[in-house]
Amino acid sequence: MGKKIKIIIADDNRNLCQMLQNYLQDQEDLVIVGIANNGLEAWELMQTQEPDLIILDLVMPNLDGLGVLERINTRSTMTRPKIIMLTAFGQESLTHQAMMLGVDYFILKPFDLEILTKRIRALTQDMSSSTSDQLSSASPIVTTVGNGLNLNVEVTTMMHQIGIPAHVKGYQYIRDAILMVVEDVSLLGAVTKELYPGIAKKFDTAPSRVERGIRHAIELAWERGHTDTLKRIFGYSMNIERQKPTNSEFIALLADKLRVMSKVS
Repeated sequence: MGKKIKIIIADDNRNLCQMLQNYLQDQEDLVIVGIANNGLEAWELMQTQEPDLIILDLVMPNLDGLGVLERINTRSTMTRPKIIMLTAFGQESLTHQAMMLGVDYFILKPFDLEILTKRIRALTQDMSSSTSDQLSSASPIVTTVGNGLNLNVEVTTMMHQIGIPAHVKGYQYIRDAILMVVEDVSLLGAVTKELYPGIAKKFDTAPSRVERGIRHAIELAWERGHTDTLKRIFGYSMNIERQKPTNSEFIALLADKLRVMSKVS
């Protein structure tokens, strides 16, 4: 066993921190060296613990995620940790600022713990080697995709498992949206401005119809879907019985699963 990956978790949601700690501590190659519930605590921990990676919430009290990033960038003496930022929809402008400040990867809430763990390993795997062909900090959150034919098969399989009927219009819209986001993650920051219009143009319809079609397909899946399958795909951070994902959350999570399958699995 090589050296363990040292991680700090920074989020003002204490339940989320506990859930992350419990899950990540069970991994043989990971160790949690600190938990912070605000940005100032995170900054102090980073200086004393020198983590390899920090899971950083974008919005926190006292000092937010952007403030922590700014401090990291001004301290040339500190070894820069890899940074995974937790973000929610509706925070696109802040997410863009975070990209400019050098975030290595964004995880959208709600997220799958298994995907997060794979991301941590992908980001830190170059710590002991000179090659970094996975996720370079020069191009945050945008990853290249391998065999496109496999992705087409995988996305179709995944949608069948979830229970989205192939005859509804939203099926094709979702399928295209997922594949587009796998190729270019930045589209998640411009769902209504770029993603829906791009799909609408292809199918000769209106962006509003694309949005409604996707929503309808997700609602059908939840009505007829298999709870166990939904839980397996959407992970621990969403209460399947009580909440349906938004269109953007649904697309983001499935796109991330495909990206992980094509690169890291």
